[in-house]
Amino acid sequence: MTRIGLIAYRELRSYFASWMAYVVGAGFLGISGFIFWVILMGARQAEMRWSFHNMAVTLLFVCPLLTMRLLAEERRSGTIELLLTSPVTDVQVIVGKFLAAVGLLAAMVAATAHFPLILAQYGSPDPGPLMSGYLGLLLVGASFMAVGVLASSLTESQVVAGLLSFGALLGLWIIGWGADQAASTTGEILRQLSILNHFDDLAKGVIDSKDLIFYLSFIAVCLFGAVRALESRKWR
Repeated sequence: MTRIGLIAYRELRSYFASWMAYVVGAGFLGISGFIFWVILMGARQAEMRWSFHNMAVTLLFVCPLLTMRLLAEERRSGTIELLLTSPVTDVQVIVGKFLAAVGLLAAMVAATAHFPLILAQYGSPDPGPLMSGYLGLLLVGASFMAVGVLASSLTESQVVAGLLSFGALLGLWIIGWGADQAASTTGEILRQLSILNHFDDLAKGVIDSKDLIFYLSFIAVCLFGAVRALESRKWR
């Protein structure tokens, strides 16, 4: 197993050794299931577009809770020094912790796989929008996790890391709302920076390379920032 894999495995074990993963996971599934049922009973349509949107909103709250301790707690307790003096690089530490968070996210999203089976009892759902919607949900969640890792690398307080992460995610979520009110050039810039705008097409069943590139680039920038924040400790 690679060093990144070992770090990811260590973090996943840490998640499931505490109550956090179980409580947050149960909360996500409970809220997602309730919203899915309300939308299904109200719309009576065999699609999950609005369920995906509401699940993504739930991740706004879930991801900061899951990432706030990743680096902040290790910095507070001093164990980050032991980790950084071991034969691993800063990049491996950041990527390993990020992959652990994404692995937990993937497990929570996979637990909703019975939703399409329920839809099949009410009609014949198109598999294309379902697959692209789940892909979009994973990309949005991974982007949220990357922001959480960055926020956790900037402070020793889990609470501060959680608040920083949530505030940044909320801003990135609603930034597109002002696009229609802004001038044409500014409005287009806001649309391209909005996580919601890029997720909307995927939830509809449209897979566009520009949306995939946006999410992957966004994740890379956040993880790069986290690596630089970790490196800065060596010069203090």
